[in-house]
Amino acid sequence: MNKNSKIFLSPPHIGEEEKQFVQEAFDSNWIAPLGPNVDAFEQELAQKVGSKGAAALSSGTAAIHLALRLLGVGRGDRVFCSTFTFVASANPILYQEAEPVFIDSEPTTWNMSPQALERALNDAKRNNRLPKAVIVVNLYGQSARMDEILELCSYYKIPVIEDAAESLGASYANKASGTFGYFGVYSFNGNKIITTSGGGMLVSDDLDALKKARFWATQARDPFPYYHHSEVGFNYRMSNVLAGIGRGQLRALENRVQARRNVFNNYFEAFKGMEGVSFMPEVGFSTRWLTTVCFDFEITGVKPKMVIDALEKENIESRHLWKPLHTQPLFQKHEFYAHSDNVVVSEALFEQGICLPSGSSLTKEEQDRIIDIVKEVVKNKKIVSK
Repeated sequence: MNKNSKIFLSPPHIGEEEKQFVQEAFDSNWIAPLGPNVDAFEQELAQKVGSKGAAALSSGTAAIHLALRLLGVGRGDRVFCSTFTFVASANPILYQEAEPVFIDSEPTTWNMSPQALERALNDAKRNNRLPKAVIVVNLYGQSARMDEILELCSYYKIPVIEDAAESLGASYANKASGTFGYFGVYSFNGNKIITTSGGGMLVSDDLDALKKARFWATQARDPFPYYHHSEVGFNYRMSNVLAGIGRGQLRALENRVQARRNVFNNYFEAFKGMEGVSFMPEVGFSTRWLTTVCFDFEITGVKPKMVIDALEKENIESRHLWKPLHTQPLFQKHEFYAHSDNVVVSEALFEQGICLPSGSSLTKEEQDRIIDIVKEVVKNKKIVSK
């Protein structure tokens, strides 16, 4: 490989078993949506994470949307949502014409702050405006503090949707990420730890709800001998071909997780002696889907863009941490609850942090290239030129 070849942030990592299941789809002519691979992928994923059932869908976003609909979220309802996440976590709230309220992160997991959530729920109760649901997002391969969050939501009888799009394979208190909430959501987008090219999964112990989700996801076609519809439906189901890829990928999940944890460990060892450089803490078991690094500007004199630009000059992809949703123009009119009066954790993380290339197929030589560039930026406090 050319030493200057492109290094991607989190590319797909395809093995041999995927080809077998896809070939079976071709051989049996199950190319249309649905089919044996879809049914098997649902069963195998549910068994892997310890959920009673699963529904294979076109995306994680679709799964969140259907979860909200299953919980009866509609016009004028409020939904609390993590602010430190991709916009796909919150867009489905708008699809349902509901009102998002954003909750800050906390320092130890970078995920939803139980402290901020408690204040938000207390205020909502006092104003008789409790949310219809809470969407908790598990970022960068790590679970939120689900025990504390579930205790709060249980007290107020608020159902939890666990957006585990980035944390398949992680666990918290020896329970799989994505299985704490009433509904859990996974994504199999091309950059995820396992991929179906594009796709998602809704999991739950409520099998009747999953049956309804599948019905809505196939255009809500009623059981008539002709096309008959009494409800609004969606084109949200996963295809049999993509589910075949997912089945092969799922068999490699543990290996992919270990590979990404090894990548993280290499970065950690390389940077651990650098003052003002820190990593996402680990609570529970993280997959380290993406290795995230923060630079304290007061100590290092380095801002994320300096590192991103230096890597880009060497044909290496990296990324800022998520820009909090409460700071986005789309959501600027919506309420936000900070971690504490004087601390907005999500904004500080965005100002300081980047995601480094973390793919499970990343070679040691490629990682050494990345490490050398980052060290050079910190040493010289400037963008490294070719």
